[in-house]
Amino acid sequence: MSTEFFHSQEGLSRDEIASLQTERLRQTVERAKNSTFYSQRLEGIDSDALNSPEDIRLLPLTSKDDLREYYPLGFLTQPVQNMVRLHASSGTTGSPTAILYTEQDLANWADLVARCMYMVGVRPEDIFQNLSGYGLFTGGLGIHYGAERLGCLTIPAGAGNSKRQIKLLQDFRVSVVHIIPSYAMHLATVIRETGIDPADLPLRIALIGAEPHTEQIRQRIEAIYGVSAYNSYGLSEMNGPGVAFECPEQQGMHLWEDSYILEILDPETLEPVPDGEYGELVMTTLTREGMPLIRYRTKDLTRVVPGTCPCGRTHRRIERIAGRTDDMIILKGVNIYPMQVEKILMDIPEVGENYQIVLERSGYIDHMRVRVEIKDEYFVEDMRALKGLEQKIARSLREEILISPKVELVEHRSLPRNEGKAERVVDMRQAEN
Repeated sequence: MSTEFFHSQEGLSRDEIASLQTERLRQTVERAKNSTFYSQRLEGIDSDALNSPEDIRLLPLTSKDDLREYYPLGFLTQPVQNMVRLHASSGTTGSPTAILYTEQDLANWADLVARCMYMVGVRPEDIFQNLSGYGLFTGGLGIHYGAERLGCLTIPAGAGNSKRQIKLLQDFRVSVVHIIPSYAMHLATVIRETGIDPADLPLRIALIGAEPHTEQIRQRIEAIYGVSAYNSYGLSEMNGPGVAFECPEQQGMHLWEDSYILEILDPETLEPVPDGEYGELVMTTLTREGMPLIRYRTKDLTRVVPGTCPCGRTHRRIERIAGRTDDMIILKGVNIYPMQVEKILMDIPEVGENYQIVLERSGYIDHMRVRVEIKDEYFVEDMRALKGLEQKIARSLREEILISPKVELVEHRSLPRNEGKAERVVDMRQAEN
């Protein structure tokens, strides 16, 4: 396979990456000391004592609670007048978290996103439609500026309004989209209702992300639209999209180590785990000017993919996000992640695009009910057939999650839908107390 890089740093040797990370880590520590938060947290730490990326363990961890406590400006290293952009979480539980950017921060971010898009085959002549939400959410503007940096005609369609999305896709012969996986599945249903086969659209590449999803969902999107779908990873605290991205090999996401230091830690002991083992992703920014973050606990669970990638890029790869440490469901003493349920369901051909996990309490005992949409051709009046399908799904789930959930089959398109991130888990246990 021929290797064509957007940026020369994609092919640095591991020694060159380590040297660059060490230099930039020292600069980041000195820069961070200018903020209210890190001036206290890094007091007494000499950046010259950091002689390798592994020395990052000498530095303290940073959490989302820290961002909330020092909201709105406690992490800034420069006067707020030097900032040109702000993105923030919704803040539905307590104070929001806000990330502020200098002009150079935005330029660096656009370069990273352009690098990701170029890696999967997007070129300046492509027509790009962004079906992600704009505003305080980083997904919209982050991808938008990367596509423009690459030179694509960029359509800022935003989220929702499926009929308008379809018209734009057709009228401008869009070849590349950025879309949330659950909305990609929903949009395919709407496209079919207009009498169009989604595979007949001129699309060739789909950039998917913003919510955890399984390999099975990716394969369904590829089959439905006739595209190559590439998984991406980003989080607001690290800029947004562009932190890590799949290459055409689709064997994990390259995390750009010239801009970030990654660690995978055991979420209980906070000690590093070996490559190949799952743990919590902890990240440090290396080029952020206005608001650097050091050893930020993302709460996302993943692993480093061992070995080198056939594409020739030397930056390490992380596996798709398996879930979040705070998304874990504990039921009858068993730890369960929603992605485990999705993986099983999407491997069953009769299952449609949507499902919902409902947690309920009867007396003092917790139960799981999994509501599953079934494709129209399988939702028949033969009760024995439906009962057999229920049992098949329940058996498959039990083999994966070690408990027996109640499976409820429902008609196609009967579960609640929204055009943003899917709400897969509904916890009714508190309401039933």
